[in-house]
Amino acid sequence: MDELSTIRNYVARHIDLTLEEQEYFISLLRIIKVKKKQCIVQPEFTCKHRSYVFKGAMRAYLVDNSANEHTIAFAIDDWWISDYNSYIFQQPATLFVEALEESILIQLDYNAEQLLKETIPKFEKFFRIITERSFAFLQKRMLSNLSMTAEERYEDFMNKYSKIALRVPQYTLASYLGMSTEYLSKLRNNRVSKKS
Repeated sequence: MDELSTIRNYVARHIDLTLEEQEYFISLLRIIKVKKKQCIVQPEFTCKHRSYVFKGAMRAYLVDNSANEHTIAFAIDDWWISDYNSYIFQQPATLFVEALEESILIQLDYNAEQLLKETIPKFEKFFRIITERSFAFLQKRMLSNLSMTAEERYEDFMNKYSKIALRVPQYTLASYLGMSTEYLSKLRNNRVSKKS
């Protein structure tokens, strides 16, 4: 399936569009290829796009004052990623958004999105749905960080998102889960030995 068919199907899971509305939506998108380690968002520059991952793996991360990286989000095929604070409020980004694999992204420009919502009000519903899901996911993640041990967070992630764990570097997963790479290695080894 090609890029545009995939995103049409994604949108169709949430709202019904006429053929003409679909074509208008498609006309506002751009497809880009990004190389592994390439950043599509950087701090201090305003994020101009929300990106749908057609193929590949991406991560959003923050670098703190001690130069430590904190992975905030992952996105693989059929997921969206951006620095949403920067994108929604059109202010300088605080996150890096980086490709973890060679990736193909479908991007929607901020101004095009505003036009799309004015022209086809159904898209207000579409973006509300994906924003609500994102918010609910972030809340669950925040609660698990507050209430679960590191081992429980790792097990929970592996039970829900094992496909991501297979595709992202161990140091990025460790930073996402709030632990050292060494501790993550230990948890992985324990998990493997329990299964043998």
